[in-house]
Amino acid sequence: MRNEAVIVDAVRTPMGRGKPGGALSELHATDVLRPVLQALVERNRLDPGSVDDVIAGCVSQAGEQSAGVGRFAWLAAGYPEHVPSTTIDRKCGSSQQAVHFAAQGIMAGAYDIVIACGVESMSRVPMGSARIGQNPFSPGVLARYAPGMIGQGVSAELVADKWNLSRAELDAYSAQSHQRAAAARAAGHFKAEIVPVETPAGSVAEDETIRAQTTAESLGQLKVSFASDDMKARYPHIDWRVTAGNSSQITDGAAGLLIMSERTAARLGLRPRARFVGFDVIGDDPLMMLTAPIPATRRVLGKTGMDIGAIEHIEVNEAFASVPLAWQREYDVDPARLNPCGGAIALGHPLGGSGARLMTTMLNAMERSGARYGLQTMCEAGGMANATIIERL
Repeated sequence: MRNEAVIVDAVRTPMGRGKPGGALSELHATDVLRPVLQALVERNRLDPGSVDDVIAGCVSQAGEQSAGVGRFAWLAAGYPEHVPSTTIDRKCGSSQQAVHFAAQGIMAGAYDIVIACGVESMSRVPMGSARIGQNPFSPGVLARYAPGMIGQGVSAELVADKWNLSRAELDAYSAQSHQRAAAARAAGHFKAEIVPVETPAGSVAEDETIRAQTTAESLGQLKVSFASDDMKARYPHIDWRVTAGNSSQITDGAAGLLIMSERTAARLGLRPRARFVGFDVIGDDPLMMLTAPIPATRRVLGKTGMDIGAIEHIEVNEAFASVPLAWQREYDVDPARLNPCGGAIALGHPLGGSGARLMTTMLNAMERSGARYGLQTMCEAGGMANATIIERL
């Protein structure tokens, strides 16, 4: 009989601006993740010694995030030393991949209880810290992708160009992200998923990143961010349109899920909130870079025999507005089903924590709306994407 993997709980921290002075910027990364681990254990009256593994996503594994951030967040929480942890990096999808590994390990019978989580302190460990002074691309890679690799912002421009997404569409979508997130916050929808975090300046219990007054018109006043002279020369056909306002926010934050076998949940008297229906991870063009959610969605639907019309809640990470908009052009879903609580443009994108944050928000929203099936997918550096389908129980 197959071991069914179920989600018992899912929580996240508030999102803080990822710069000095941000709400969580005075905390070491392990102390951003620690309250997530504590909440998952304490809310469920779980014996922490029964956890088989803590699988943590983190992208910039340098400086304060270099020593195995999941391991030391667990130890900082005061939990048993015999519980191991590993830190994984699948770029922006790191903690979504942590969820996959946790669930797949349970299905295989290797685990009974796992915490899948992720964190990024972008104010203290800036993006790219792990490769300062180093070129991560070998001569072999550069020869294959001559005249050279490009940054994600330029990839976002290529996506917008390919799908003919106008600056007005990008800005309108981005304003909507803030409006949806602000409405969810005002209605108290995030309270069930947010764990307050104690900082030297006091308790932080709400997202710092949402700008309720944002409009498409105000975003339209911003200058484009990635139109350097060399990129203009390389891509002379592009009508440059990507700005800081229609891109995800640099953010500090963490999120985590308590995942266990259905039998273990029953034995412990815990109510499963969702089960895993399907998984996929795929690579795509590393220059377009942000397009892999499209084939990942196609494959996970094929693996499960499902139709996109059956999916009532969809999370496509808002790395840039062009990503969910291009995905929507391919799948033509009801816009109300896509990122209904806003996304990373409003809530921020704490790299290694974003996969778990999206799933936490999705699960809580599905419980409010009564949606049965949810799909999550997100683009990842190097042209990759994870996709996950869950069923609310």
